[in-house]
Amino acid sequence: MNKYHQILRKILENGKLQKNRKGNIIYLLNEIMSLSPCDLLDIFESHSIARKKLKVELSLFMEGERSVARYRDAGINWWDYCGQALVNSYPTYFEKLPPLIAKINREKRNSKNYVLFLGSTDAESNQAPCLSLVQFQIDDGQLVLTAYQRSSDANLGLPADIYHLYLMSRQIDLPLKSITLNLGNVHIYENNEERTRRLLAGEEGVKFDLNV
Repeated sequence: MNKYHQILRKILENGKLQKNRKGNIIYLLNEIMSLSPCDLLDIFESHSIARKKLKVELSLFMEGERSVARYRDAGINWWDYCGQALVNSYPTYFEKLPPLIAKINREKRNSKNYVLFLGSTDAESNQAPCLSLVQFQIDDGQLVLTAYQRSSDANLGLPADIYHLYLMSRQIDLPLKSITLNLGNVHIYENNEERTRRLLAGEEGVKFDLNV
């Protein structure tokens, strides 16, 4: 069982129940997933991920594109509930990523922590980023990527975030050593619980509801 499916099983077996305005959740606090390139390959080969859409989505984020219509035109419709524009969401912060990546590739300093912060606490938002921080470090000539997520929907958000982080790592001119995610609150919505069990039982084509 790959490490992503392991965290799903752990939530189902050990999680606590919490009432949420978007739907009740089964949750764990302060979980850590440390993924080697082999772990990532295992996840990508054994779990369905919308790779093409997520690649386009990250590119639009990095361009600072806030129009929901642009995402819809690219076949990405999971932002439709936000209205006409993404206010203070991922594009606001990810547009800072290209110059940061260029700086890392230019300097490649072992002693420096390169950090992308996401999510101002005092700004208007219709969908605050669940991913709060991405840190790039260089260890013995290899890239070590660390991320903190304040909140993570284990069924829909977590696989997408793992793939986005992997795509970011591909833009650094260094071999990847690991991607580590620190998950402040990782959860499964109750209405997706039974489908998660079916996924872990080996059923293919399982679809999950988006809770907003």
